[in-house]
Amino acid sequence: MGQENSLPLVDENTPPQTLESRSVEAVGRMLKALEKKEEKGRVVVMTGAGISTSAGIPDFRSPTTGLYANLARLRLPYAEAVFDIAYFRSNPLPFYTLAQELYPGNYRPTITHSFVRLLHDKRILLKLFTQNIDCLEREAGVPDDKIVEAHGSFARQSCIECKTPYPQEGMREAIREKRVPRCVDAACNGLVKPEIVFFGEQLPREFFENRELPREADLCIVMGTSLSVQPFAGLPSLCREETPRVLINMEQVGGIGSRADDVLVLGDCDAGVRKLAEAAGWLEELEALWARTAP
Repeated sequence: MGQENSLPLVDENTPPQTLESRSVEAVGRMLKALEKKEEKGRVVVMTGAGISTSAGIPDFRSPTTGLYANLARLRLPYAEAVFDIAYFRSNPLPFYTLAQELYPGNYRPTITHSFVRLLHDKRILLKLFTQNIDCLEREAGVPDDKIVEAHGSFARQSCIECKTPYPQEGMREAIREKRVPRCVDAACNGLVKPEIVFFGEQLPREFFENRELPREADLCIVMGTSLSVQPFAGLPSLCREETPRVLINMEQVGGIGSRADDVLVLGDCDAGVRKLAEAAGWLEELEALWARTAP
């Protein structure tokens, strides 16, 4: 997995196998055709922090604006310690201080999140794989069973020792008060945290149970990710050779662009999604769906 990173871009004279052309317009026509199929088409979406930055949530690694670059106030031994399970065991308070800023409810979903919801409404979304922990896909209305949160999220919380679930309202209150909650089982009394995957923890079972789904996709859409963290980064390479892969991103990543049916839409994610929706004849519907997420 991840072997495509160094592959050259496909020669512009190489004809696509599936699309009419390597263009947003051709992908739009394909989306419309998948919607109209008697057996609905299957679209797999893969997303990263870039789809949430326009909501005001920083990505992790940008040199000056990223989350890790702005954690000096927490007095950490190193920036990533805030998401390190060993450090959390010894000092969980910095995470709960940061969580107050990142917790769901503080941010509005972007139009890109609403685009994923629209794919679900059209009954063509096979699965959304996301690296994000912000739950904005859920707030946009994408149902739980369509989401694989590869790095976990704030959607659930449990004891790190005995794995006993912790009430959502209790977690919301603890984060609001920057207080560290303890296991509901007094005999355990272990630390509780949201089921975000920290450094030193395994990815969720759901990721491994669903990781082969890209092989079944008619279309793959990758948005707002550097595709630099494995095993998530290897997902696009699992798509069949004839499956179109669309990258909506600030830069070309992950070897997408090396296959005959790869389409690059480089630039802002929200702008790219609007272009794609317009090509499918869905822009007005998408804007109306996004308007419903306004506070």
